[in-house]
Amino acid sequence: MTERIPTRIIETIDPGKPKRLTPAKEGGPIHTRSFSGLFRNLRLLGAGLLFILFFGTAWLDWNGRQAVLWDLGAGQFHIFGSTFWPQDFILLSAILIIAAFGLFFISVLAGRVWCGYACPQSTWTWIFMWAEKITEGDRNQRIKLDAAPWSLNKLLRRGAKHAIWLGVSLVTAVAFVSYFTPVRELVAGLLTLDAELGPTIWVALFATATYLNAGWLREQVCLHMCPYSRFQSVMFDSDTLNVAYDAARGESRGPRKKDSDYRVEGLGDCIDCTMCVQVCPTGIDIRDGLQLDCISCGACVDACDEVMDKMGYARGLVRYASERSLEGKKIRLLRPRLMGYGLVLIVMIGAFIWALGERSLVSLDVTRDRTLYRENSAGQIENMYLLKVINKSQQVQRYSVGLQGAQFTLQGPSELTLAPGEISDVPYSVALVEPSRAASTHEIHFTIMNPNDRSAHDSVSSTFISPARY
Repeated sequence: MTERIPTRIIETIDPGKPKRLTPAKEGGPIHTRSFSGLFRNLRLLGAGLLFILFFGTAWLDWNGRQAVLWDLGAGQFHIFGSTFWPQDFILLSAILIIAAFGLFFISVLAGRVWCGYACPQSTWTWIFMWAEKITEGDRNQRIKLDAAPWSLNKLLRRGAKHAIWLGVSLVTAVAFVSYFTPVRELVAGLLTLDAELGPTIWVALFATATYLNAGWLREQVCLHMCPYSRFQSVMFDSDTLNVAYDAARGESRGPRKKDSDYRVEGLGDCIDCTMCVQVCPTGIDIRDGLQLDCISCGACVDACDEVMDKMGYARGLVRYASERSLEGKKIRLLRPRLMGYGLVLIVMIGAFIWALGERSLVSLDVTRDRTLYRENSAGQIENMYLLKVINKSQQVQRYSVGLQGAQFTLQGPSELTLAPGEISDVPYSVALVEPSRAASTHEIHFTIMNPNDRSAHDSVSSTFISPARY
């Protein structure tokens, strides 16, 4: 197996128009070199925080249950002190819209940094590459191992690598599924081989997907499967920060001695060491310009800065920069597109917070009996209804049930007491006490509320049917 050598990428830049990016040439596996630096440390810090949240949150308890749990069987999403029901899924849509506009805002401001620092695909790919390093060695050793014939040493190294990959994939899958199945039951069942079939299948599927995506597909997911890589270039403008090579400073490239007067030789600061290529997880040469494959992880920035330090040159030959700043112009931070996304994002967040605060913690659903009407012992026309009441809070609630309209009387329990999360179906009858010859159908309104809790109230309209010209 040979290392992939990327071909030159041509970037077409037309002021005022989106950039068209051409993907790199397909090839063999990419072997990255180990490196250190500021942006690597930032990525490790961010990944560490994400790991703590992802792997640790499911183990937290809240009021005797798992703090964060999407109970699909009961149709409830518990998140600490709140419980969300299918009726609240509009809030989930709002969260997705907010996330989308947040991604747009970040893309216009700083390019594809989400991909480089926080995307699960990139983060898990770095973990799998770390597993390669500790089992097969650094870049040059892995290249030699690829080219070497099969032997016991190669078999053991490859076996150890895939064992770590499978272990990480399994732990990841269990952590993911534990947000839908109580984690303690899931782990205990898997360890004793007594887990339910459904969760076991999902663990196997998700582990397989993690193993394939982070271990085998890697940058192919970012390039061919992720839709963001396809439309992200249209989000950029001349002020967007991207990982960029300063060609005016770096060209012409060429090797030289550390203390040589390279300017006399007509050389720039780039010593053509290809370290920026060797550390890139997508195998591109950042010196060829902005490319579709670049995930803005900053690995090439760290590698180049380390080389510049060794040569005694100024850092920043490869750096986060905009097209305007590379031309020596001032960056425009406040620009229409960025301000527009920012404004929409602020409005959406404000609307979400308001909707969350106004969310009713009781749900009322009214179903009218299919029988048109009946006459009661008092000679009044009655309609029958079934009221479905859901206590969406995490406390015991006592509700008052009422009916709007002076010409109607409600017969049934005037108060209901429901346990946390309880669903109760209660039959009621409504009698027409003041007949009207003007209409045979009437609109009525059922109400339910907890007088001591302003957030626990709901109102639903229904139809009352009486004989024509009664």
